[in-house]
Amino acid sequence: MAQAAEKTGKVKPGPKSASGKSTSGRSASGKPAGARSGAGKGLTLEQLQHAYHDMLLIRRFEEKAGQLYGMGLIGGFCHLYIGQEAVVVGMQMAVEEGDEVITSYRDHGHMLATGMEPRGVMAELTGRAGGYSRGKGGSMHMFSRERNFFGGHGIVGGQVSLGIGLAFSNKYRGSDRVSLTYFGEGASNQGQVFESFNLAALMKLPVVFIIENNKYGMGTSVDRASASRDLSQNGSPWGIPGMVVDGMDVGAVKAAGDIAVAHCRAGKGPYLLEVKTYRYRGHSMSDPAKYRTREEVQAMRSQHDCIEAARHQLEALGVTEAEFKAIDDAVKAVIQDAADFAQASPEPDPGELYTDVMLEG
Repeated sequence: MAQAAEKTGKVKPGPKSASGKSTSGRSASGKPAGARSGAGKGLTLEQLQHAYHDMLLIRRFEEKAGQLYGMGLIGGFCHLYIGQEAVVVGMQMAVEEGDEVITSYRDHGHMLATGMEPRGVMAELTGRAGGYSRGKGGSMHMFSRERNFFGGHGIVGGQVSLGIGLAFSNKYRGSDRVSLTYFGEGASNQGQVFESFNLAALMKLPVVFIIENNKYGMGTSVDRASASRDLSQNGSPWGIPGMVVDGMDVGAVKAAGDIAVAHCRAGKGPYLLEVKTYRYRGHSMSDPAKYRTREEVQAMRSQHDCIEAARHQLEALGVTEAEFKAIDDAVKAVIQDAADFAQASPEPDPGELYTDVMLEG
């Protein structure tokens, strides 16, 4: 089974795992590593094990972040990713080392999926010096050049134009790197999004646009906010191919990601994925989510949860209860270590107010 972490809280790398240490998931012979008949939605047993571990890591991290927020240890805004884990884990299984990720403010899961350490992410959430932005970025604005994670952005849709900038850089330099640019259905009608579609198509930029459609903006159903009933076709005026994906199925996300990334890497220009998912919590920690019924949320949890679906697939492949418990215990230890590290990390030095503000030429 996938091992969780060292004591530092760093996720152990694995094939196509959320560690960001992406490989082809294949052996030296070219055959799928860990291949086993019946693995869910085209995933090998090993890939499904890693996906389960990484989704569980994100879920437990976000639950702990919610607890710390309630204790007053996390200030400002905090948007949890609980329920949407399969989206980013599946997409990370489709990319290679060097491909970039940029997203909006619901970003903790993306950070962990790219291989950023839980310790550093949690410390940043609590505004401590040990955080990725040394306590100055908080929940929405932390980065890791090492992991090719370019944020975390608080302006709705603002990261999309930055995402095509990353893709332009890749094309300009002659590399075959791909930019994964995430945004929500609420941002899908922003003007800069359509401007980005136009430029990306015009210049055939290697960018995968990923709409994480969790059905609700801050408090408004997508059906009330968008005249388009098929967001995967929003790029069609510019000739951008699109696909609707079941975002509660990590194997389906990975399969769609493979197609989109291969399209971009082959120099064919951008690709658009509408990944249908669901957030169990409110828009942010301050949102009571009264615009939807408890029955709706419970139905998604009980019938479509991405982690439970992966667990059932693994059970069918012979994974034992003891193995699941070992994973859960290891993940819990990593998350507790991250929380302890964050609370023990010192406050930023006042001099940090003047760093990262201006670069003198």
